[in-house]
Amino acid sequence: MTDLAMAGRLQARWLALPGNTRGALWMLASGVGFTVMAVAIKILGARLDSFQVAFFRIIFGFIVILPITGYFGMTGGFSFLRTRHLHVHAVRGVLGMVAMYCSYYALARIELADFTALSFTKPLFATVLAVIILGEVVRWRRWTATIVGFIGVLIMMRPGSGTFQTAGFFALGEAFSIAFLVTLVKRLPARETTLGMLFYFGAIASILSLPGAIYTWRSPSPEEWGLLLVIGALGAASQSFWIRAFRCADASLVAAFDYLRLPLAATVGMIWFAEVPSVWTVVGAVVIVASTIYIARREASLRIEPAAPIAQK
Repeated sequence: MTDLAMAGRLQARWLALPGNTRGALWMLASGVGFTVMAVAIKILGARLDSFQVAFFRIIFGFIVILPITGYFGMTGGFSFLRTRHLHVHAVRGVLGMVAMYCSYYALARIELADFTALSFTKPLFATVLAVIILGEVVRWRRWTATIVGFIGVLIMMRPGSGTFQTAGFFALGEAFSIAFLVTLVKRLPARETTLGMLFYFGAIASILSLPGAIYTWRSPSPEEWGLLLVIGALGAASQSFWIRAFRCADASLVAAFDYLRLPLAATVGMIWFAEVPSVWTVVGAVVIVASTIYIARREASLRIEPAAPIAQK
């Protein structure tokens, strides 16, 4: 059997799986990829400026998808790049770049588990943004869950305490930017392809992030170049997995699998960085996750697509 025939059989078996199963597997792959990428970012954060790391994440990720873009363009035409919403893609590029700057700054300064837990506030911000931007009607139960979730943030960050870290606000800034980005994606028609969205993000964000990288430039070592390449490749791949997960499965189901990133991040943080989550981190994370799961399940039971349960990236 030729390699092409084998690939065709594997693809047929994959497509034969239920959509929710494929979505769950895509989300698990995305979670592993983002966690490994976070480890590389945390290592580089002590060596290179966040602006420089973000630029290489964007440019390397863009380079990774260019051959794929060229292949599909040569074999089936470049119709997947046609869009009437270039302005939305431009805003996505800005928001994605801001989210990267915030996350890379925070990852270098707070524990991996803390950052991951705060990243789950995206659904809370998305609830507010859905009302403001999409005009969605939010019921009192969802508002209550959102408020409870933000109480979980206060438990984790404990403003005024001796252990308060301002870098946590940058983690929240990343969550807000991604929630805003996701809200905009909802306004894009279904004909906007995953590859097209990745291409426009990479092209626009590469241009916008270049000045900051030049201003903070420091020549990376060979090891740092390797880590930058890993970040770029995993970032593009994991983002693609994440989009595919929500495209082929129920949002409330795949969002639940995304929460597995939290114990994975805590485990990796303990093994790699000797980080032991505090009791406040655990309690706050439980409150945040519980509130976002409730939002997802509540809106799914009402057959309304939740604005909340979409995670990074």
